[in-house]
Amino acid sequence: MTGPFSLGRLPRIAFGAGSIERLPQLAAGYGPRLLLVTGERSLQESAAWPGIEQGLRDAGLTWDQARIGGEPSPQRIDELVARHAAQQPDLVVGIGGGSVLDGAKAIAGLLRVGDSVMDYLEGVGPEKPYRGPATPFIAVPTTAGTGSEATRNAVLSVAGRDGFKKSFRDERLVPAWALVDPDLLASCPPDLIAANGMDALTQLLESYVSTRAGPFTDALAIDGLKAVRDSLLPWYRGGGDPAAARAGMAYGALLSGICLAHTGLGSVHGLASPLGAFFPIPHGVVCGTLVGAATRRNIDALRERAPESPALDKYARAARLLCRRDFDSREQAWEALTTLLDDWTREMKLPRLGEYGVTPDDFARIAANSRGSSMKTNPVVLSDAEIVAVLEQRC
Repeated sequence: MTGPFSLGRLPRIAFGAGSIERLPQLAAGYGPRLLLVTGERSLQESAAWPGIEQGLRDAGLTWDQARIGGEPSPQRIDELVARHAAQQPDLVVGIGGGSVLDGAKAIAGLLRVGDSVMDYLEGVGPEKPYRGPATPFIAVPTTAGTGSEATRNAVLSVAGRDGFKKSFRDERLVPAWALVDPDLLASCPPDLIAANGMDALTQLLESYVSTRAGPFTDALAIDGLKAVRDSLLPWYRGGGDPAAARAGMAYGALLSGICLAHTGLGSVHGLASPLGAFFPIPHGVVCGTLVGAATRRNIDALRERAPESPALDKYARAARLLCRRDFDSREQAWEALTTLLDDWTREMKLPRLGEYGVTPDDFARIAANSRGSSMKTNPVVLSDAEIVAVLEQRC
């Protein structure tokens, strides 16, 4: 019997090569004035930009541009909102990677409100209830990793020893449209393919075994894992059909965003929050370097303390899917899964934590700050010692 579940709001989704061509017509439906949120240079330097720019002009649209370099901070979001609120754009369009989309999402949520984003960040401010209204938002991803085009949260960071990485979260922030065009991924370099791809893989696997997983998200997570299995390494290696690999990863990343929005994540993303705040480690690198060690630690803890957990069967099923073979026992499947994850991390040259300045002296502080929303849906509660053991393995 299928158990109860509920679905949150999703964007309208247009997926496929050439989807970006729909942007001018869709944008014009909201009004003539846009706020275009991009990275510092990558969009304007891409082969896609001349066509995007001409299409917007032909549709009679005008726009101001806000640029976000790196992971957005609350201060940067407040600055951009203050700069552009007076123009009252009819629509926000974010074109870029996960950081750009998160920043655009937060800006869209605040242009008509007037508050600081700090008023709404989870765990660091007054956490006022968000009432909106949000400016309509169209998300156009140019990387395949975060799935931000399908989520309700904008992740913002303050870097440094006392930093944090927290979410501004509300269903009103879900994009009105997600235009997912795999052709926009054509310029991604191998290191970005690796980090973002392992982020998507981690989000799918953690969503699949989350304590909030259900039949709807399980189906999507399984299909997403298949897409990543078939696409990530071929795209990274540069072999086979690159267009097909890009499409597979764009699809897998989209599904990972839908899944995480409904299930939460797990220990890798719990650790990614303090690691990304305290050290200059890109989010995808954290996921790629930790997923094998964290999965192994979860399985060991479940076998010891929760042997009846459905997550153990799910890890075995994920092993069969990703390894493309059956196993004589669950134990063999678990070992094969963690070995495969470690092998992918090694082949795609995901750096160790120590390369970003993490030392054993930092472990206790990282563990103490890892118990945010993502860790709460991990399939087993890990002790501080178990969390430190994950860090030790990848430092």
